[in-house]
Amino acid sequence: MKKLIFVVLLLAGGLITYASMQKGNDTNNKKTVNKMKSIELTKADFYKKVANLDVKEWKYLGDKPAVIDFYATWCGPCKAVAPIMEELAAEYAGKVLIYKVDVDKEPALAAAFGIQSIPTILFVPVTGKPQMSKGAMPKSSLKQAIEDILIKK
Repeated sequence: MKKLIFVVLLLAGGLITYASMQKGNDTNNKKTVNKMKSIELTKADFYKKVANLDVKEWKYLGDKPAVIDFYATWCGPCKAVAPIMEELAAEYAGKVLIYKVDVDKEPALAAAFGIQSIPTILFVPVTGKPQMSKGAMPKSSLKQAIEDILIKK
């Protein structure tokens, strides 16, 4: 019986040591990897960060161009685009803001832009009018749109 208890304690100690080593590795990796994430927008956030839709003339409120992904949690193509948006948020950190709007939670925002199919991507330059793209796009197309519409190299 004592041997069994000793083996269990030894295994438990080993697992605790392993887990703490893994936690340390995760912490170290987080310090070196830029993990910028897309930002979920509510209607109130949209009015503060993007534009006041109650006025007739479009005026972007941000200081960096933005990409806004209108999506729904149940939408298959939206689920395919979501990880791409996270990758783009990391790649364009500090240059372009990546926002997302859940059309089920924020139907007024979806209605304001006449969104009838999802995903719909809105490209918002710092100056000028936003441009809309309907449907899922591959990462290469999204990057090309960001470069052509928002960054304009």
